[in-house]
Amino acid sequence: MSRIPVRIARWSARHAWRAVAGWFVFVVLCLGAGIAVGTDQATSEDFRVGEAGRAEAIAADGGLQRRPTEQVLLYARSGRLDVAEARSAAREIGARMRALDEVERVGEPVRSADGSALRVAVVLKGPELEGRKNVGPLLAQTAKVRAAHPGLVVEETGSPSISKGVNDQRGKDLALSERITLPVTLVTLLVVFGSVAMAAVPLLLALSSIAAALGLSMVASHVLPDPGVGTNMILLIGLAVGVDYTLFYLKREREERVRAGGRLTSEALVELAAATAGRAIVVSGLAVIVSTATLYLATDVIFSSLATGTILVVAVAMVSSLTVLPALLAASGRRAERRAEKRARRGKATRPIRDGEGNGRVYGALLRPAQRRPGLTLCVSVLVMLGLAAPALGLKLVDPGKDTFSRSIPAMQVYDRLNAVFPELLVEHEVVVRSTPDRTVEVRRALADLGRRAQADPLFAPRSVAKPTASNAGPVSGSGAAPNAGPTVLTSADGRISVLELAVAHPAPSAEAIASLEHLRGTYLPDTVGRLSGVESAVSGDVARGRDYVKHERGQLPLVIGFLLLLTFLMTLWAFRSVVIAAIGVVLNLLSAGASLGLLVVVFQGTWAQDLLAFDSLGAIASRVPLFLFVILFGLSMDYQVFVVSRIQEARRGGMSAREAVLEGIGRSAKVVTSAAIVMVTVFGAFVALHLTEMKQMGFCLAVAVLLDAVVIRLMVLPSLLLLLGERAWWPLRPSRRTPPQMVERTSVAGAVENVS
Repeated sequence: MSRIPVRIARWSARHAWRAVAGWFVFVVLCLGAGIAVGTDQATSEDFRVGEAGRAEAIAADGGLQRRPTEQVLLYARSGRLDVAEARSAAREIGARMRALDEVERVGEPVRSADGSALRVAVVLKGPELEGRKNVGPLLAQTAKVRAAHPGLVVEETGSPSISKGVNDQRGKDLALSERITLPVTLVTLLVVFGSVAMAAVPLLLALSSIAAALGLSMVASHVLPDPGVGTNMILLIGLAVGVDYTLFYLKREREERVRAGGRLTSEALVELAAATAGRAIVVSGLAVIVSTATLYLATDVIFSSLATGTILVVAVAMVSSLTVLPALLAASGRRAERRAEKRARRGKATRPIRDGEGNGRVYGALLRPAQRRPGLTLCVSVLVMLGLAAPALGLKLVDPGKDTFSRSIPAMQVYDRLNAVFPELLVEHEVVVRSTPDRTVEVRRALADLGRRAQADPLFAPRSVAKPTASNAGPVSGSGAAPNAGPTVLTSADGRISVLELAVAHPAPSAEAIASLEHLRGTYLPDTVGRLSGVESAVSGDVARGRDYVKHERGQLPLVIGFLLLLTFLMTLWAFRSVVIAAIGVVLNLLSAGASLGLLVVVFQGTWAQDLLAFDSLGAIASRVPLFLFVILFGLSMDYQVFVVSRIQEARRGGMSAREAVLEGIGRSAKVVTSAAIVMVTVFGAFVALHLTEMKQMGFCLAVAVLLDAVVIRLMVLPSLLLLLGERAWWPLRPSRRTPPQMVERTSVAGAVENVS
């Protein structure tokens, strides 16, 4: 394995500027290709899961699928509503909206039950998910009507405008995270290297890797559609692993340079670093890629996008560390050698190079318990981690819908005001039925019976308002309709598909809304439509989508976690040829993942930290977070595991005893591992400052997991365990006490230089 990184490093070091130019061309080509082909956005079909997804597919077959819909809300700026003026403004809204190419139809004005407000429903053309792209002109027309009627408040909300607001907020949040992470990362690297030039290299390589991966992700989206989260993952993971890989390589090259004492050329030093750190980068990069690939087993468009983005950016970061980084190091090394020669000719002393091998008092203090009392340290550390993991037993999952979005988005503020006066718009269940055209009347009769039964249930709100419908719709309540008017039934033109719409005056995440879905699926549907033979039926809607999505993820979780554990074990076994080391790696990863998940439950499932971290508790954890945490953390933990264990293995092969090798390997790697962890914690921690609760949870969980892994696991649990196991840790293939090839090469080259001098 070490030969390939050495060969690549040798060529890059000898052809430095070709390697740098080649990398620049590669990044430009990746970006150019991505811009040329564009991004293939995921459609509604890509998100269909479970019964809700089946219902949506049936509805789409009859042309009755959900349409992107906006609601224009009108109410008095102060005092009682002037109905005449409000209706005049509503008519103006209708006329303006109908004139837009983006609009399919506009509903009649509907007055709220208390008479304080009017609303106008506007249905956009195109699929549901494309509404945010086309909602801009509608918002502009609403603003013009608002200006023309100063006595009224005229505002707009709906899934398209909310999606647009979320997208705009996400862009601002990412810019904020960059402003936080880039300076902190640069300061951390300055502390490690003490040189602006050396600190800038990891940052520049990470940013260029991110740019290349973004371009490649656009191309990849034409195979696996992008739901809009891939860019976030590339930025999140790219900066973390890009800096990490470069940091490991740079530190090792600096150590070799100090050890050589000027006797080896820059090219030879780069090759020595490639034989050790280069191999560790390849192994850890492949481990991240393999573990992340298990997300594809979730058969979910979002997880597939997260996996694709992570795999691409890790692969690109790995390539940059093995190619352009050796070139830059060789070029800067030759420049430093020339400066040293000039200083020597002038009789000036050469500036010493800092290798950073000393770990200082802090690292010494952290390692001392494991060194002196490994058994006690292991027991205490494991008990602490298990204690932190215990709250995870009370984990609750929820699919975060639009009700959970930040209220700093203007459309969400209007959404709350709209639902306050029109509570029947909060949730809508959709019962979809497919039959033969000759049974249309029978199906509609059964659906009407279902609707009457549901309306008698306090969990369901009677529809008292109108909604823009197709010309072939069933009974629809119009403007000023009676509160107990019948539910809406839509039937396709060919009579095969029928859809019943049932309103629920409770927010989607509430227990009442969930109970109404259970009543509908478990009682009302089987007792009505379910009695018809040869008829296919299913229930969709916001609540059904969320419940089915969580159920789907719960079902896939054992499969993904099982393959993740197996592949992590096999990758570690392949890297170190030790069953015990492989098993230790899996157990320690589970320990850090469990502890971070427990802390996530403590912080985000309750309400005590809401003001501290600026979020509204969902009373549960976003359903994607646990699976994402396990997969990404297992991959990232391999960075530290491979780097630390490689140093121990190298020391053991160099002739040290098992105890000496553990202390030497962990002692030498402690500072660089902690520095890399600081960068990762900063990158992930910056996401806690974002507005989206799901992103907050992901960032918090990963930041805590990396911190625990770098400090508790790598500096306390791992050394204690290896010290207690001794030689048994390397079963069945114990490394022999021999000088490794790279040390033979170093000795022979150094000897040749000394003989010549």
